[in-house]
Amino acid sequence: MIKNMTCINCPLGCQLEVEVDGEIKVSGNKCKRGEEYAKNEITNPLRIITTTVKVEGGDRPLLSVKTDKEIPKSKIFDIMKEINKVKTKAPVEIGDIVIENVLGTGANIVATSKIQRAD
Repeated sequence: MIKNMTCINCPLGCQLEVEVDGEIKVSGNKCKRGEEYAKNEITNPLRIITTTVKVEGGDRPLLSVKTDKEIPKSKIFDIMKEINKVKTKAPVEIGDIVIENVLGTGANIVATSKIQRAD
């Protein structure tokens, strides 16, 4: 099987061709990171989630959040269901943990913005 993809590890955006035939062969990469990216993308794709959660009593109704590490791509929808259940209370500081160890992935959902109490 041959798969074409664009490397996202650096601004070059190399067009990679990945051949999977027992072993994984990568071509088109200009650096080692491209090869590593392609192999990971084929065997165990990982992603960072960025989204929002609802805020109670804040100066804004939504808080931007993200995972503090990459999570398996296959768990994105399940993790989003968990995130969508959350309603946090103001005040919130950048870096505050909103959900700890979401779905046992070892990743925390953390605040990426500050929310103050509504006056």
